[in-house]
Amino acid sequence: MSLISSKGTYGIRAMYELSKLPQDKPIPVSQIVGITSISQNYLEQILGTLAKAKILKVQRGINGGYLLAKDAKEIMIKDIIFALDGSLKIANKDNCHMLNLFVDDLQKSIEAHLNISLDDFEKYKERFNSSLHFNI
Repeated sequence: MSLISSKGTYGIRAMYELSKLPQDKPIPVSQIVGITSISQNYLEQILGTLAKAKILKVQRGINGGYLLAKDAKEIMIKDIIFALDGSLKIANKDNCHMLNLFVDDLQKSIEAHLNISLDDFEKYKERFNSSLHFNI
């Protein structure tokens, strides 16, 4: 069982990579594919859903592509996931009220952890890069 779908994880990755590019002109989907290695058809579905959710702007035509609809500091990871996967659901409710309270707390904790911006997501890249130095 996966808490976040592949669509959600690919969406986060595409949005993160897009946020690191200059936002002065639309980024063609082919460029995003080149950076992320996500198949073009799947990526177009993901980006289309994010555009419908008003997280991305789409410019059609010969110089078309995608731009962030807001500054990267204002786009939350949870908004990307919720747009692509719907709300997170850890488990169905049970007869056990104590268990339901636990699951509710767990749900809130996960959602709080996802309440970081694309800009703040950079800390994971820094952690990854620093871990490479220790694994040599």
